[in-house]
Parts: sequence; C-alpha cells; structure tokens
Amino acid sequence: MKKIRIGSGAGYAGDRLDPALELLEKGELDYIGFECLAERTIALAQMAKLKDPLKGYNDLLTYRMEKVIPLAWKHKVKVITNMGAANPIAAAKTCVKIANDCGISGLKIAAVFGDDILAKLDQYQDAQVWENKKPLRDLDGKIVSANVYMGIEGVVEALKLGADIVITGRVADPALFMAPLVYEFGWQTDNWELLGKGTAVGHLLECAGQVTGGYYADPGKKDVPDCDRLGFPIAEVSEDGSFFISKVDGSGGVVDTHTCTEQLIYEIHDPRCYMTPDVVADFSKVSFTQLEKNKVLVEGASGSPRPQTLKVSIGYQDSFIGDGEISYGGPGCLARAKLAGDIIVKRLKTREYPIDELKVDLIGVNALYWSSHQAETAPNEVRLRVSARTKDRIVAARVGEEVETLYTNGPAGGCGATKGIRDIISVASILVDRNEIKPTIIMEEVGR
Repeated sequence: MKKIRIGSGAGYAGDRLDPALELLEKGELDYIGFECLAERTIALAQMAKLKDPLKGYNDLLTYRMEKVIPLAWKHKVKVITNMGAANPIAAAKTCVKIANDCGISGLKIAAVFGDDILAKLDQYQDAQVWENKKPLRDLDGKIVSANVYMGIEGVVEALKLGADIVITGRVADPALFMAPLVYEFGWQTDNWELLGKGTAVGHLLECAGQVTGGYYADPGKKDVPDCDRLGFPIAEVSEDGSFFISKVDGSGGVVDTHTCTEQLIYEIHDPRCYMTPDVVADFSKVSFTQLEKNKVLVEGASGSPRPQTLKVSIGYQDSFIGDGEISYGGPGCLARAKLAGDIIVKRLKTREYPIDELKVDLIGVNALYWSSHQAETAPNEVRLRVSARTKDRIVAARVGEEVETLYTNGPAGGCGATKGIRDIISVASILVDRNEIKPTIIMEEVGR
C-alpha cells in the first residue's frame, strides 16, 4: 500500500526554524508544510501590502526559504505553505530569486490565491457578522482585509501542474497537509470518510511542536524531555487513510497519546462536527495507540459532506491601546504600586479622555486573572501596568506618558518605566456561497 510522509515545519507565523531543517535532513519526508497564518496575521499582512505592494507575505519567508529551498531540493521534499499571506505572488517571486541565487534550476513554484475578496465586499454588506449578529454594513471600524478560508482545491491543482513549492494565502490550516494526500492517493473530493481522516492528519500537524510536547509541558505533572531541542512531528499516511504520528529519532520532545489528545481537541468546538471548507470532520471516535516510543497510531476519524458556505475572516481597524509600565521594589512595594495605579486612574478621569476600557495590572499579583487576590507573602518587587483602549491615537499615547511621569510625580522608588501604543486590528466573520470563490494559480519555473 502506498504511503507518504509529511512533516510540519511551522505552527505559527514566528515559529522556530531549526526543527524544520532537522525534518528535512533526517525525516525522510515527501512533503513538509509550514502553517504560518492566523486570522489577525493576514490583516496585518494586508496593511503591509497597502504600504508596499511588494510586501504582505510572512516576514520570515526569506529567512526560512534561504535554508529550506536548498534542503528541500536536495532531499526531494515538496513544500506547501500559507506564508504568502496577503501576497502569494510576491512571495513566490521572492522564492524564485532565492532558488536562482542557490544555483537551482527547474524548480517549479506555484502561487495560489483567490481568497482575497476585499474588493468585492460591497456585495456582502447584508451578511450577518458572527460576533455581534449585526449586518456587515454596521461594523464599527475601517475594514482592511477580507479573506475566505479556501480548501484543498488550489493546492491540489498546483501539485498536478508539477509544483515543487506551493505558496498560498488564506486556506484552512488542515488543507495544507491534506492536499498532498488527495493528490498522491487520488482520493475523491466527495469521499467524506477519507477526507475526515485527512483532516485529522492536518489538524494534528498544523500546530507543529504542540503535538510533540510544546505547549504541553508542566514540570512534575507532564514532563517533556529536552524541550530545548523540541522536534516537530511527522505523519506517515497510508492510502486507506490510516496513519501514525512520530518525530525524528534523537530530537527533543515527546509524542504520546496524551500530546496527541491535547492537540486533537485544540481549537475544536465540537469534535463530532469540525467544519472545514473540504469536509465536516468527525473526531468523536478517534483513538490513539502507542505503538512504540514516540510513535502513535491514529484511528477512527470520519466525515460528512462539506458545508455550502465558506467562512470569511474580516480584519478591521478597531481601536488603539496605549500602555505604560513601571516597577517598584523593596519593603512596601505593593502598596506603592497600588497607589501609583490609583493616581493614574484619577488623572486620566480628570482629563476626561474618551477611553472605552481601562485596566490596571499589578504583574505577579492580579494581571492574569483580573482579581484583587494577593500572595500570602508580600512580594519584594511588583510591576505596574496601566493600559487603555480608545478610538483616539493621541489619547492612547497620553496613557503611557502619564505612567512615565510617576518617576517624579508618584510614589517613591519607581523605576524602569516604558510606554507604547498599539493599533488594534480586530476580526469579524461572515459566510459566503462557496460557488462564488475560485482559486487561481500562477506558476513560476526557476531558470526558465
């Protein structure tokens, strides 16, 4: 029975590169996928593209591909990634230049796009926004991006055209890993059982190090060996959809039934009904069997017909957050930090700034849980953080400035003040008819 091996080279936009290079060198792979695109990430990429039409792809694309392309070419591994973000075409051209600089000839690089519907958004103004149940026309904020979650269709077609590297915009995360299964095994795109299994493959791989012990370790409870050398996962998949998860021998981390279980339910609202553009996957009967150390058999995934609509992720400029921080140490530091926070709140109120939300944190005391709980033993140091959300950028700047003035206009002993402003890009979601969305492919061949 035919089998292919797929590795995960990244689980988010800024992921580490060393584990991916280790997979390319030692993983005996056929494919490697780099999943680098969150909902907010593509909105930020669109803003970058608006400033420079040659940008808008993942910031680490060049850094990664300068090392990945030569290794992938040497070991005959095909690369699939959504690092194209808001500009897959520019990303593909960048990879062509990298390959040329490496002296590689004959490499085929495909850009897959069609997910960007920002220019067509006027026709969807009556669509209901998931988050507030109001029409899209009532969304409060300037829309900067609108990207449809596409499925495997464009990636599969690019592979049929002979692509060695496929660079996409917004496609569903599991699709990056399921597309080569459909292409290699000739699976029918209405075989819901196999597509459900393929989605399980993709979902277990899409977050890279999470299934090998990253975001899992809890010393004394869930120990993970050699986290500093955490390896990324490999799925060996058979034509009938059966597969196991493993990692490179000698790499750090762990693959066991517990790490696989945690990743399976990660970001899944209903394991019986995980909706993707390609299939409604059912993970409710999935089982894991430890075959040997760091090798887990996965069985029981299935699926049902795909939805008739596709999700659109809309990024919009929502507000600004201004913040400032300052530290207090030594006897009475907690009381002084509390006083400093009270001072800032009163000063901001006196100036009648249009602030939508204000938060005062004592880091190490109440910053994570929004409570007034204090440690039984008074801390020797504490850091005050004051942050505010507002529609006015100037007001956001004033928050950090007020914190900084605590140096000479607040309690004793303040030090290490910082201040900053962040543009807040929020995300809204609507549905569109899947028949209105078609992927487009542009193919580049290095050396031609």
